Amino acid sequence: MKKFFALMLTLLMVLSLVACGGNKDDEVVKMRFVTGSESGTYYAFGGTIAQHATNNAEGIEVIGVVGAGSQANIQELEKKGAELAFCQSDVMAYAYEGTNLFKDTGKVDCFSTVAALYMEQVQIVTCDPSIKTVADLEGKRVSIGAAGSGVYFNALDVLSCYGLSESDIIPTYQGFGDSANALKDGQIDAAFVVSGAPTTAIVELATTKTAYLVSIEDANVDKLLKASPYYSKSIIKAGTYNGQTEDVTTVAVGAVVLARNDIPEDAIYALTADIFDNYTNLVSSHAKYGELSLEFATSVTSVPYHPGAAKYFAEKNITVPTAK
Repeated sequence: MKKFFALMLTLLMVLSLVACGGNKDDEVVKMRFVTGSESGTYYAFGGTIAQHATNNAEGIEVIGVVGAGSQANIQELEKKGAELAFCQSDVMAYAYEGTNLFKDTGKVDCFSTVAALYMEQVQIVTCDPSIKTVADLEGKRVSIGAAGSGVYFNALDVLSCYGLSESDIIPTYQGFGDSANALKDGQIDAAFVVSGAPTTAIVELATTKTAYLVSIEDANVDKLLKASPYYSKSIIKAGTYNGQTEDVTTVAVGAVVLARNDIPEDAIYALTADIFDNYTNLVSSHAKYGELSLEFATSVTSVPYHPGAAKYFAEKNITVPTAK
């Protein structure tokens, strides 16, 4: 009889543990992280962030998914197709204010900032050695990003500093991978790529053909910064790409992680902590970890921060604006 009761007690304990374990999944907040195309930095770095957070942060599971660019990523947040998104700092400001890309569709304010991670350089790529400056793009076949994309507006901004417009070039509207393939096949003369350097599409192009990055002269950089203060001057150092022998001067926007406002504070706190408590030790898993800093992470002023991110940064004695 004693053995029977002991067996029953053991069985009840096992059933109790199983029941507790069954609730564990209910406590995990699952977040889809929409990134970018497979040939861009968003996709590779976003996937690395998602995997590390899933494996190490308590209470969250992050799934990196392919995205179609900053505007499309914000639209995914709006229609609840994702909980997290990568976005250019200029495009998120357009959405929040209902301007430029979002002028016709109206403002989108269902999201808030998690952190700014790194700078995305405006990279002007060519395989034609006679194209030495942006002014040389006049009359040339130039990919300026998908129609209505963030890259498209960045390209128009840069061209305007040289007195050029869309009508002064022969424009094509392609993403990073398609632009690189078109350059490789001689179908276009140059392409605008806005992504953290080194960018996979350009790396692959530079291994098969001699590719060049076109610098923006300092006077034109200053003109652009004055007209559009969300840009920053940026240097792509020599050796970033195969055959690149000199530093290249350009401008950049920030790569920012956004979250829907309705995601629990604890979940965004856990994600933010996982990124910034570990980034110094994760450079080997992705080089972009080496560009992270708390100072840059908390530099966004155009869109308020999510309360979960604000809580983490407050523990580091940094106050960031949150939605009222």
